[in-house]
Amino acid sequence: MTAETSQTLDRGLRVLKLLADTDHGLTVTELSTKLGVNRTVVYRLLATLEQHALVRRDIGGRARVGLGVLRLSRQVHPLVREAALPALRSLAEDVGATAHLTLVDGTEALAVAVVEPTWTDYHVAYRTGFRHSLERGAAGRAILASRQGMVDGPGFVLTHGELETGASGAAAPLLGVSGIEGSVGVVMLADSVPERVGSRVVDAAREVSEALR
Repeated sequence: MTAETSQTLDRGLRVLKLLADTDHGLTVTELSTKLGVNRTVVYRLLATLEQHALVRRDIGGRARVGLGVLRLSRQVHPLVREAALPALRSLAEDVGATAHLTLVDGTEALAVAVVEPTWTDYHVAYRTGFRHSLERGAAGRAILASRQGMVDGPGFVLTHGELETGASGAAAPLLGVSGIEGSVGVVMLADSVPERVGSRVVDAAREVSEALR
């Protein structure tokens, strides 16, 4: 540090970098150890960063990068969508259902990219910007399953009628993308999701994860 630099700002930026390098967030104690400062300083840093949506804390108290980091640049969301669109288009056309990329925004799931199939007679209308609770719908539940380390086995989550009557959904979490929590999924008007769709969603989520790294 020099006389021309801010120690507090430096610590805040270091907090963001530390959080961006972990998929599961960090506790106040872990941040305190890594920064070499006491817990009170960390609490103040996190509170300030939370006010600007640059950091968020989950129910367990672990701090994670917030979507406010994405909002610092208007081009970030378009870039995220652009990176995800090829995989979403392929998924939508392959299974004949509306495909979407959903990211965490605070306590909600936010659809940031949506692609509808071109060849079906009908499909579910699912708009970019649509929000819903993380506890409802396949997209949110897949993200929660990833947080809890419960994405073994098939690697995807299935739901029916949680967001729209008569609609079923399948989603798989994005894995290995620093600073971003999200999922890729499909929604269709059906009583259940065909078995092959789940594995196809997992493949698409992997493709999007690789494109965002």
